[in-house]
Amino acid sequence: MAKLLVLTVLGLALALFRDHRASFQTRISAFREVKPVELPNCNLVKGIEHGSEDLEILSNGLAFISSDLEPDKSGKILLMDLNEKHPTALELKITGSNFDLSSFTPHGISTFTDEDNAVYLLVVNHPDSKTTVELFKFQEEEKSLLHLKTIRHKLLPSVNDVVAVGPEHFYATNDHYFVHPYLRSWEFYLGLSWSYVVYYTPDEAGVVAEGFDFANGISISPDGKYVYVAESLAHKIHVYEKHANWTLTPLKTLDFDTLVDNISVDPVTGDLWVGCHPDGMRLFYHDPENPPASEVLRIQNILTEEPKVTLVYADNGTVLQGSTVASVYKGKILVGTVVHKALYCEL
Repeated sequence: MAKLLVLTVLGLALALFRDHRASFQTRISAFREVKPVELPNCNLVKGIEHGSEDLEILSNGLAFISSDLEPDKSGKILLMDLNEKHPTALELKITGSNFDLSSFTPHGISTFTDEDNAVYLLVVNHPDSKTTVELFKFQEEEKSLLHLKTIRHKLLPSVNDVVAVGPEHFYATNDHYFVHPYLRSWEFYLGLSWSYVVYYTPDEAGVVAEGFDFANGISISPDGKYVYVAESLAHKIHVYEKHANWTLTPLKTLDFDTLVDNISVDPVTGDLWVGCHPDGMRLFYHDPENPPASEVLRIQNILTEEPKVTLVYADNGTVLQGSTVASVYKGKILVGTVVHKALYCEL
C-alpha cells in the first residue's frame, strides 16, 4: 500500500511538472517560427557591436543608446545624430567625481527636457548585479554626460525600465521580486506574478501597479495622461490612466503572440513602437548557432476599441538578434538589441 501511495504521488508530481513545463514553454513562446518582414535601405549601425538594449530619440533627432555587454569592459551611453546622412554611434564621456564608471552596467533609459531645454537622462544601472537609477545632465557642446545623482530605494530592487516625468520623478518596472539569482530563476520558471510598477520622487515612492509576470518596458503618452507597461512573459501591454497624485488606474490590456519588451511612443502620432522576442527560448538560452529572432510592432490608436497592430519588421536572427526596442524619427526607424547590434532603416 505504501509503495502504491509513493508511486501515485510520484506520478502526480511528474504530471504537474510536464504541465508546468508546457506552460513555461508557452510563456516564453518556445520554438515559434519567424517569417521575415524586411524594410528598405537597412544598415547596421557603426559603433555598436555588443548590445543596444534601450534607446530614446529627442525631438531634434539626437538618440541616446544604452550599451553594456562588451566583454571585460564597463557599459556606456552612445549618441547618434539622426539628422546625419550616415549616422554613427559615438560614446559619450561621463563626468562626475562620485560616479563609479568601472561598474557601470546601463539598461533602461529615459529622457526629460525641462522648460529651458536642458536634457536629463535617467538610466537603470546594475552595478554588481544590484540596481540603481542614475541621473545625468546632457552637455551638448562637450558631447558628455554630467552625473548628478545615484538613486537607491527599497522599492527599486530589480528595475528593468524607467520613464521620466521630471528630472527626479519617474515610473519604474521591477521585473523580479527576488534579488538572489537562485530564487529569481525559480520565480521566472514558476511564473510567479510578483513584479510591479513603482512611482518614485525624492520625497516619496510607492507601488502603483502589481501582479505582473516579468514587468518590462514602460512609457507614457505624449500628453502625459496614460502609462503603458509591457508584461513580457504574459505577452501583454497594459494601458493605465495616470492621475495627478501619480496613481494609475487600469484601462485596457492588449494581447500578443510575442514577448513584448521596451515601448517607445511617437511624440507626434502617439503610436507605440515595441521591440519584441518571438522565441524566448532562443533569447534566454542563447546558442550562437541558433540566435534569437527579432520583431518590431507598431500599435496605432491604442486607446480606441480596435487598435491597429502592424508587424513592421521581423528577422530570424540572420541580420538582427534579440530586438528589445524600436523608435522612429522622420521616416526612419532605429532598432536596438540586448546583446547584438543595432539596425537603422527607412520606413
